Amino acid sequence: MLKKVLKVVLVLLLVLIVAAFAIPYFFKDKIMALVKTELNKNLVAKVDFKDVDISLFRHFPRLAVGLEELQVINVAPFEGDTLVSVKQIDAALNLMSVIKGDKMEIYNVTLDQPRIHAIVHSNGEVNWNITKPDTTQASADTTASKFSMSLQSYKIADAYVNYDDQQGNMQAIIEHLDHEGKGDFTQDLFTLETSTTAQAVTYRYGLVPYLSNTAAKIDADISVDNKTSTYTFKDGNVLLNNLKVAVQGFFRLVNDSTYGMDLSFKAPSTNFKDLLSLVPIMYQQDFNKIKTEGTAAFDGFVKGTYSSTQMPAFGLHLAVKNGFFQYPDLPKPVKNIQLAVNVSNPDGVPDHTVVDMPSAHLEMDNTPLDLRLLVKTPVSDMYVDGAAKGRLDLSKVTQFVKLESGTQLTGLLDADISAKGNMSAIEKQQYDRFYAAGSLLVNNLLYRSKDYPDGVKVNNLSLKFNPRNVTVEKFDGQYMGTNFQANGEVNNLLAYMFKNAPLDGKLNMKADQVDLDKWMGTTTATTTTTADTAATAPFAVPGNLDLNLQAQVGKVHYDKLDMTNLTGSLQIKDETVTLQQIKGNALQGSMEVNGSYSTKNSKQNPDINLAYNVQDLDVQQTFNAFNTVQKLMPIGQFLSGKITSQLKLAGKLGKDMMPQLSSLNGDGNLLLIEGFLKKFAPVDQLANQLNVSQLKDISLRDVKTYFAFENGRVKVNPFKIKVSNINMAVAGSHGFDQSLDYTLQLALPRSVMGAQANSLINNLVTQAANKGVPVNVSDSVHLQVLLGGNITKPTYKTDLQETASSMAAGLKDQAATLVKNKVDTIKNTVKDSLNQIKNNATNAIKDQLAKQLSGQKDTANKQPAQNAGKQAEQTLKNTLNGLFKKKKEQ
Repeated sequence: MLKKVLKVVLVLLLVLIVAAFAIPYFFKDKIMALVKTELNKNLVAKVDFKDVDISLFRHFPRLAVGLEELQVINVAPFEGDTLVSVKQIDAALNLMSVIKGDKMEIYNVTLDQPRIHAIVHSNGEVNWNITKPDTTQASADTTASKFSMSLQSYKIADAYVNYDDQQGNMQAIIEHLDHEGKGDFTQDLFTLETSTTAQAVTYRYGLVPYLSNTAAKIDADISVDNKTSTYTFKDGNVLLNNLKVAVQGFFRLVNDSTYGMDLSFKAPSTNFKDLLSLVPIMYQQDFNKIKTEGTAAFDGFVKGTYSSTQMPAFGLHLAVKNGFFQYPDLPKPVKNIQLAVNVSNPDGVPDHTVVDMPSAHLEMDNTPLDLRLLVKTPVSDMYVDGAAKGRLDLSKVTQFVKLESGTQLTGLLDADISAKGNMSAIEKQQYDRFYAAGSLLVNNLLYRSKDYPDGVKVNNLSLKFNPRNVTVEKFDGQYMGTNFQANGEVNNLLAYMFKNAPLDGKLNMKADQVDLDKWMGTTTATTTTTADTAATAPFAVPGNLDLNLQAQVGKVHYDKLDMTNLTGSLQIKDETVTLQQIKGNALQGSMEVNGSYSTKNSKQNPDINLAYNVQDLDVQQTFNAFNTVQKLMPIGQFLSGKITSQLKLAGKLGKDMMPQLSSLNGDGNLLLIEGFLKKFAPVDQLANQLNVSQLKDISLRDVKTYFAFENGRVKVNPFKIKVSNINMAVAGSHGFDQSLDYTLQLALPRSVMGAQANSLINNLVTQAANKGVPVNVSDSVHLQVLLGGNITKPTYKTDLQETASSMAAGLKDQAATLVKNKVDTIKNTVKDSLNQIKNNATNAIKDQLAKQLSGQKDTANKQPAQNAGKQAEQTLKNTLNGLFKKKKEQ
């Protein structure tokens, strides 16, 4: 009996174990289909994920569901921007709720490494507005439904959040964010316990960085009211570096894009050192050892409604009195620090914002530095009243402040600048209504650090300020081995600084040499591979620049390419770099390039347009220098000589800044002035098969072809070449994958053909003669070859044997054609003779008539019609005799 019981128990245990493994797979497809269907049904975006991981053991006895590598990519007008990406979403669910399929009960959720990039466009559009409008009619039943989602806890690990408000000129970046919350979400009213840490928080409003790489920690108990979607801070403590801030108030979700709030914050400490910790360079270098004196105050509020058309009222107050700090191991202090900053907006109207910094003062080695700034009506017509004055010996900065190890800083900075007036005066060119004056001088500046080991050196920089613009009188220095000089003007510096308007300017620059490998950081010796590929991205062209750069560079090096005497202009505007008439010498020839590089439509896949005209370039050097040429013209590796070419192309780049070949479209032409084709497998194998040695080393001259490419293939128009006494016509296409699809038509002299090929031709002649068809084979044999396969392993769909058999089948048709052509020849000859007779007679009569009308007498020929008739008779007789004589000979 015991054995039977044990046997039953073992069988049941085995069934349960098998079921535990099998059940997740039974429901995996159902869950994946459900998730994708719901996402695509409700979102206007490209949503994808790699896999769904389902297990009964990870959160036993609950069902664990993991969504791996989720991506939500925007469509127009933010097409190509990634709104959200998450490495993994792990949830614990009630298994029975999954089986029933009506409502899934979720116990807890974890988001691992989410990346969120929220954008407010300058026109007010937001990229997170991706939900489709609800077209279902509202139910007549207005009774409240019970909140049924069972969520006990959630967690966010290592998140990155970038909020970029281009309309409000505001940006917040949070890096390495960890957040978790616990609460009974089944209740309409409950307390949510939260804990949040972030390694770096950056917040900018306008050009003022209020926080920069600030470490943050928040512990808060939040009262949640699900009926009104209101979150009230019962106990909110925020730590910003060393500054503690107490937060009180509430935050309410009105709808998907509207939020109500009434929050206030205040730093209970009045110690200047706590406020000093918000300066990154101070906090990161032996902050605990710094001696400080002075008092500080920090408080503010946010109250009202935030939406796409409205802002809440807000205020910020920051003050420092009699501030002083000194590192104990540095000789001199920074003292007499006085600061007062007030930012206010009483009603949420952006144009009513006022930024007032009446004084900012500090002294370094008894040398004062003073600043003041007042900004009003920033939207309608910005008013600015500001000034900066001071002289600073940068070599003495290390006596006051600790810089990062390996940092070197020297030079003299002398500034005395002031400006006052409304921006509209500058925009309307009413310069008499705007005051601006002063200068900024920099001499012998040298900055070197681990990020810039070669150093940045500015020998001289002279800026002159006036109401019209900022004149760059002189700017010369060295960077990355490049000696440069520049001058020009910047027309709207204040509008750029305070209104984020595109910086408008023109610069003329000269440089002796530029090593782009160093500038772009592509040198293999210093390049390191990182596992976080999400951080890599193409160079994004700034959207707030409108600069024109006229450049002359003696030498430019990039990868395997060296260019000399480079001239041309670069325009940076509307998130696009435009190249205009870039000319130079390279690859033993000359080139001119026009085109553009743009990240306006996509930051991940920039758009490119390129047109070039190159003259007398070396084929081998060109092939080795450009990866794109290797795909467009793979035959180049077997070709030597000089080429001239024109090309136009358009397409996209990938994250590695290399062209996405499948996206390229364009056309062009190529002239091979003179060269040799050697060791080219398709031609070499054909030469072996035909036993024609002349095809193995081909000498080419003045070969011109036209080509176009799209959908990953290069289409080559028909062109002719002559190799020794062999005439060839070539046409077809090849793929970027080096696949071949070409037709070769050859006229081969029998004198260059091998014995096997000539034997086949002779057998063909004999077979035709035995059938009574006389054939006179010429000294040249026509051959058509269909070339396929790829460039290293070609294939031939037509060989010599197949050609010979097809020629035998067509001999009869050739004979019939020969007879028809002979009859046509006789007809045409007789016709030509008759036409000649007619013309001779007509001309003779015309000549005689003209002489008579003019009173002349023709003593040599008194009967032109009769003479013309005799000439006609003789011409026709000669023609017929010639034809019968040829027939007799044949």
